[in-house]
Formats: sequence, C-alpha cells, structure tokens
Amino acid sequence: MITENKKILLVEDDPNFGTVLKDYLMMNDYDVILAKNGMEGFEKFKKDDYDLCILDVMMPYKDGFTLAKEIREKNKEVPIIFLTAKAMKEDVLKGYKIGADDYLNKPFDSEVLLMKIKAIIQRKSKETVSDSKQFDFVFGNFHLNAKLRYLTYKDQAPNKLSPKENDLLRLLALHKNDLMPRELALTKIWRDDNYFTSRSMDVYIAKLRKYLSADDEVEIINIHGEGFRLVVKTEIDN
Repeated sequence: MITENKKILLVEDDPNFGTVLKDYLMMNDYDVILAKNGMEGFEKFKKDDYDLCILDVMMPYKDGFTLAKEIREKNKEVPIIFLTAKAMKEDVLKGYKIGADDYLNKPFDSEVLLMKIKAIIQRKSKETVSDSKQFDFVFGNFHLNAKLRYLTYKDQAPNKLSPKENDLLRLLALHKNDLMPRELALTKIWRDDNYFTSRSMDVYIAKLRKYLSADDEVEIINIHGEGFRLVVKTEIDN
C-alpha cells in the first residue's frame, strides 16, 4: 500500500478535532504525529522526517503560514496541506504562494482529505523515481547507458537511441517490473499530456519493443488506461 509507513505531521490547535483526525488517519495506515500549535509543530518537524504536513492556519503562538515558511526553509519538497475555517481568496493565494500542495476549508469531508493525501503522496513518490540520478541499467541481456544513449544487447554493437527513445526507456527502466504511468512519461518527456503527444508516445513504445524483441525475457506490457511495464520475466519468476 502507498500509505504504508508514511509519516504525517498534523498541527492542529483544537485538541478534540486534532485527536479525531489523527485517529482517523492512523486507522487508514498512516503514522501520525500531532502537535497542538505552530511552535510545537516546528520542533517536531525538526526532529523527524515526514512524508506530508497538515497545518491548521489559525493557531496561537505561530500560525500555519509562518510554520509553513519555516518548514519550507528546512525542506522544499515535503507536501503541505492547509486546513482553515476561513475561505477568503487572499488566504488561499497566500497559502499556495508559500508552497502549499492543497487547501481544505473546515468543515470538510474526511474522505476527501484522505484522497488528497493519497494523491499527493503518490505524485511525490513518482516524481522522486523519475528525478533519479541513475543512468546505467541492466535488464535481461540488455545494458542501457542513458547518458550516452546506448542500448547494448549481449556483446553486440550498441544501438544509438534517439533522445526520446532514450528518455522513455530510462523511465521504464526506473520503474522496472512496476507501472510507469502514462501521464508521468508525457509530462516528463513531452511536457504535455494530450491526445497527440499520447499517440506520439505509443509510436516510441513500438520502436522500443522492436529493440527489445531480441530478448524473450524482456517485454513492454501495456496496462490499459494506466501506462506501461518494462517486465523482466526471469526476475518476476524468481
């Protein structure tokens, strides 16, 4: 599960609401640390690593916006969701300028918050994989040097891949035996997610399949409506 072992910092000054929300998130397999104000929240943030922060905006001692600024100085990547009883446009814009990933107005549906959390953590995990610094891959009898754009089968002369062939195969290799979401490839490589770029990607997938057809143990599988998997059968069997 994507929620497994994901740690959330919840900063909420209403003790009853904070406890109920913490219990609800823990029931859904999140590890939740609760702080009752912004000062305590920042101290807890400095002492541990979190996958996401949920911050109430209106709090004593230090409000959610101030806390978010301090968190951003320490960590520019950790996702932040603001909770607020105020639905003023200025506050929403201020939150996003600070670096919020999402915003919920109280009272809110707890299931909506849960879906937002899952979506944000899933997106961040995909970005982490796709932003990897790895450029050297072995799958089956193939070796991909993504810096030089060389795809080599056994001891044969390497094929020089085009830039998009190379980027697409590298992204598949980063997700080896796992789903590479279609929209991730389109936004990372084509910088756009529309019908025409999607058809273009299908053409490149077909080209890569031709390269990989030399090895019966390696295959690009289409996951309908989701994306593709670079499957190495021997590794799955083992």
